[in-house]
Amino acid sequence: MVRTTVAVGNTRNGRFAPPPWTRQSDDWCRIDDRLPEDHLARRIDRAVEHLELSRLFDSYLGVGKKAYRPDLLLKLVLYEIQSKRPSPSQWARDVKENEPLRWLVFGIEPTRGQLYGFRDRLIPFLDDWNSQVLQLAFDIGVTKGQRASLDGSTIAANASRRKLANEEQLQKRIDELDEAIEKNGAGEPIEDRPGWMATTPETVIQQRLHYQHVHECLEKRHQENAQRRTSKRKPRDKVLVSLTDPEAALGPDKDKVFRPLYNVQLFRDLDSPLILACGVFSQVNDSGTLPTLVKGSFESVGCKPEIVLTDSGYVSIRDLLFCDEQGITLYAPFQENDQSEKRKKKKSRNQFSQLSKREFTWLEDEQTYRCPEDHLLEFKTRKKEQRFGYDVRLNLYVCPPGHCVDCSRKSECTPNPAKGRTVSRIEHEELLDELEERMQTEDAKELYRLRKQTVELCFADMKEHRGVRRFCGRGHNRTKAQIGTTVLVHNLLTVNHALQNRKAKANSPPASRTRVVPQPTCAA
Repeated sequence: MVRTTVAVGNTRNGRFAPPPWTRQSDDWCRIDDRLPEDHLARRIDRAVEHLELSRLFDSYLGVGKKAYRPDLLLKLVLYEIQSKRPSPSQWARDVKENEPLRWLVFGIEPTRGQLYGFRDRLIPFLDDWNSQVLQLAFDIGVTKGQRASLDGSTIAANASRRKLANEEQLQKRIDELDEAIEKNGAGEPIEDRPGWMATTPETVIQQRLHYQHVHECLEKRHQENAQRRTSKRKPRDKVLVSLTDPEAALGPDKDKVFRPLYNVQLFRDLDSPLILACGVFSQVNDSGTLPTLVKGSFESVGCKPEIVLTDSGYVSIRDLLFCDEQGITLYAPFQENDQSEKRKKKKSRNQFSQLSKREFTWLEDEQTYRCPEDHLLEFKTRKKEQRFGYDVRLNLYVCPPGHCVDCSRKSECTPNPAKGRTVSRIEHEELLDELEERMQTEDAKELYRLRKQTVELCFADMKEHRGVRRFCGRGHNRTKAQIGTTVLVHNLLTVNHALQNRKAKANSPPASRTRVVPQPTCAA
């Protein structure tokens, strides 16, 4: 790793503005004398030295007014993120008032706008920096990345839950903006301007461009809605979009409030505090996120985990098939933590409760089911269904009506014995059977207890101690940047702590060996 220190080549040739303080400045020395050795500012200062920042320096064109050194700004961002202050507006205040922070950045005072701009500048570099940190962790033996735990949590978007619109409402606003732009161009006054509309001609044009992006996001949701099954498809006027953050998904948050939100996924190592991969998705469920996180971990560390722990939200044929192809053993409860059963949700009065499919035995050799009354089912037909954006193939098996009509358990098994009981089997359902059998073992139960000690603690720390209960920026890229920066500082401090421990052990004198002289025993 190339260490980025105060003497950076781009700084020496005058490309960046020198900071007001140096290590010899009285103000810097005064704070340095009072700063504890294990203070967060010192740990951030040491940790950032492990990053290769040449691409960040090269992203500045070197024209116009000299910019602040980006390595100092990065330290500022990481310090504030770790201190539960994720908002750039708060950073602008702290850089003038927080003494440890001023020590860390050598007294620079970037404006609020400069800090917002630097936050957006970091977006293309975060994946590479996280990969650097994880590679360093592998090199020094912090982890081998063979076991990981995956979980997701919805985080509120930086958008109002009341500013939601359907196609008709959005088009009405677009028409009003077009009319306002036309009047501004003709120099005519705008009478009865709506409260939501911008006030100047320039900002009205910017608002119109934003609403064009909102319209594109809404059209994409209409297309996704049209691909759903008829029973799951919403009426066109019920498909909504957030006017302030159109990329955010809409759904209930942890407090059951319907609002714009993002789904954050963390892939946590079981054998160390490291987070191997992270992701932010515009969806309310965890479907389809497992392959993305596993691939992200592989791109970062160069190897795939052998064991992955998840919850039941990741258990699908698609995910199990992916794990089987990648040689990954998945541990997850299958239909054991269903929320409706956990909360004792009552079924509707007109819903018939069939005898559970688990009561039927699958016969591998005969390729059919045996019912609880020892009757063989017959293959009926094959069909295809869409589930969470992907297709599954099902084989349908039916018990001959003659058996069902005369069966003593027909009243609890099927609402129409004359047609026989039908049982479906998904293609590759044997993977589900293997998972269910694996989770019954004591070793699997013991291993699965590690999940709540790892990835769930990461979310608790992120929400409670890093302030990630609601995103500070709008749009998918800025939410990814906030989570990526939070994960970066977490991994950086973890690796830096391991390096400091190794350095302390290497510098400590070997323990002196004292020869133990046996004491004589007293004769009886």
